[in-house]
Amino acid sequence: MTDTLLNAVRHYVESHADTSGVAQTPVPGLTTIRSTTPSGLVHAISRPLVCLVLQGSKQVTMGVQSFNFDAGDSLLITGDVPTISQVTRATVSSPYLSLVLDLDTTIITELSVQMRTAPLAQNSQVLAEQTDAEVADAALRLMRLLDHPEAVPVLHAQLVRELHYWLLAGRHGAAIRRLGWQDGHALRVGRAVAILRAEFMQPLPINRLAAAAGMSASSFHHHFRAQTSLSPLQFQKQLRLIEARRLMMAEGMSAITAAFTVGYESAPQFTREYGRMFGLSPAKDIDTTKNREENSN
Repeated sequence: MTDTLLNAVRHYVESHADTSGVAQTPVPGLTTIRSTTPSGLVHAISRPLVCLVLQGSKQVTMGVQSFNFDAGDSLLITGDVPTISQVTRATVSSPYLSLVLDLDTTIITELSVQMRTAPLAQNSQVLAEQTDAEVADAALRLMRLLDHPEAVPVLHAQLVRELHYWLLAGRHGAAIRRLGWQDGHALRVGRAVAILRAEFMQPLPINRLAAAAGMSASSFHHHFRAQTSLSPLQFQKQLRLIEARRLMMAEGMSAITAAFTVGYESAPQFTREYGRMFGLSPAKDIDTTKNREENSN
């Protein structure tokens, strides 16, 4: 990992980050992240992505597996899986910095056909590897493009495509290719996942999701759990709880209002399930988070 890429990301995120340290770029799916202190636990159902850690350290847990990432490492997530992440090393003078790119299954499919490569079986949807030099170089050129806003709409697509190529050609390739396999379960389950993400606040019949994946209900249940580690109902529930927590923490919404907003019909059920997922009641979680933020300032 070159200091040039580190400096490019630092410059961009320091100029464009929001209060949480996240700076979305004009390139769709490309995000820079900065944290000046170790973070609390962050629950998410991650999309397929690659995260280049440039400075500091981060830990990501999926199920019983934990992965630690330092500067020069890449975090690869090849499924829509529940993760718990935490920045573990960051200071004001040496903040945690990373560059995140959402993986595009359409690009992966096209490149895999042209490269004539087949997907391989992969046991884990979360992987840790050192970042390939070609990946870092392509990422640097993409970051440099941001210095020329007028050129971004014209040139970003080919640079994003090149970055996907080097990911496929490098040490991450075998794991990534399965996302773009046209007859593969990952791509078919992904169609149902897209519906769940877009409409998680609404009741979603399992037959509709199975039809979107082109599977029977029983086959869909099996392959959905294999790809995400959750049942469709658990997946939807976690999306609701994560959004409810965001509404309370970021927008100051009350627990009851947040619960009904994301689709819950029972406040006690919301409180129980929130406690199971986050380890605290909604009220206690809000107080704990506020105290931690005040102590870090």
